[in-house]
Amino acid sequence: MKKIFTLLIAILLTNCSGNNMKPIDFKDQTPRLIIEDYLSGNVKAWGILQDRSGKVTRQFSADLNGKWDGRQLILDEKFNWSDGEVQTRKWKINKIDEHNYEGTAPDVVGVARGYSYGPAFKFEYVLLVPVKGKEMKITFDDWIFKQDNKVAINRATMTKFGIKVAELTVFFQKD
Repeated sequence: MKKIFTLLIAILLTNCSGNNMKPIDFKDQTPRLIIEDYLSGNVKAWGILQDRSGKVTRQFSADLNGKWDGRQLILDEKFNWSDGEVQTRKWKINKIDEHNYEGTAPDVVGVARGYSYGPAFKFEYVLLVPVKGKEMKITFDDWIFKQDNKVAINRATMTKFGIKVAELTVFFQKD
């Protein structure tokens, strides 16, 4: 029992001492990522999903189409997974002010919070992820970094009870 307790403490400490990166750390960097501008229109994406050990478990391509009305971004996403699964999601993302956003989607629990500074956009949310016929609540720490006017790179860490369960890496290319 003592060994199990020690192992659990070690896992928790490892996970708690993780990433201290904050969106504001990027405030003076360029190019500026204004998410409603970048995701308006057609954007193509390709990505990989890795398990907690780093093994690539799935790959996908995606088509995104966004419409900005001056206050809200409606973003339609279609994911084509390499195993044949097709997933869709419709985000409604509201701009609160220059740096803050809130978003909802049918499979998002509550409200997603977004933060934009310089080339970085951080999105925090809980997603209902289908796993073996059930829906599991997975927390996403999702970062997008604009590289230039056409390219952005996304890195998301997925956790359950504060423990990393997977990572997602996505490459975006705007038409």
